Amino acid sequence: MLIESLDNMKLFLALLTALTAAQAADFQLKATPSTVAWGYYWSEAKPVLRVKSGDTVSIQTMTTSSPTSLARGGVKDEDIQPELKKIYAEVTGTAKGPGGHILTGPIYIEDAEPGDVLEVQIQNIELSTPYASNGFSPQRGVLPATDFQQAHTKIIPLDVKRNVARFADNIEIPLHPFFGSMGVAPDESKGRLNSAPPGDHAGNIDNKDLVVGTTLFIPVHVKGALFEVGDGHAGQGNGEVDITAMETSLVGTFRFVVRKDMHLKWPRGETPTHWIAMGLDPDLTQALILAVREAIDFLVTEKHLSREDAYALCSVAVD
Repeated sequence: MLIESLDNMKLFLALLTALTAAQAADFQLKATPSTVAWGYYWSEAKPVLRVKSGDTVSIQTMTTSSPTSLARGGVKDEDIQPELKKIYAEVTGTAKGPGGHILTGPIYIEDAEPGDVLEVQIQNIELSTPYASNGFSPQRGVLPATDFQQAHTKIIPLDVKRNVARFADNIEIPLHPFFGSMGVAPDESKGRLNSAPPGDHAGNIDNKDLVVGTTLFIPVHVKGALFEVGDGHAGQGNGEVDITAMETSLVGTFRFVVRKDMHLKWPRGETPTHWIAMGLDPDLTQALILAVREAIDFLVTEKHLSREDAYALCSVAVD
């Protein structure tokens, strides 16, 4: 749910942050077989980097598309990232799963404790390849399996100079790169959590509004938070109806801040113009109920409205 922000200065500050982010990173984290968590968020995952609150990290991430599917779609072998090939060759067996996303991390943030909130400022995002891919199979997506008889992969060229994806000769899509999956380790009672369903740890929220200059706030469940990121998209519709977006590899610069003064039940987003209240549940009706409650809590806590007025405002002004 989108709630308009009244502070227009945030737009200027966000743009200024994005312009300076590339040279501001305190650490660089490359995607290698030893620095990725393939398909899971987990409280027992071994940190690959330790940072302090306030530090910035440039993080390389890999597309969810395999070298095989990219080659089948027409990408030349020399245009497939060697890092992706190496990860596919060396991360095998029980090191993978139960989900399918290649996530870089986890990153341990000093002083982050259960009950805190991790503020993740998205300062910069760079495309790593001049193409993205979209793929589906008859068994996945919102349509019945009878609608399509076989799987399909489409390679989509990216024109970085013009900031568009060339989907077809007569169709261009503006690029809006973002990370589909950004999250922390879940509570230890949940074990090794599949990377596909999002939850109170954030994870695979696929929120296309969380681009450069925005912030994600995530409840912390374990010491150090254990942040992971991946599932890069060059852009996405308002919902991945065939289950994939414009999948691609990205490099992101993030600033991590441990917030002792915030206490959230669910992730929350902030853009230069809006706050985003989130509710996540397999049942869309329950997700809506949670999102409305989160919006009410935000308006009561941050804008000091009564709960009754906050509920009314959700009905008359919130997207």
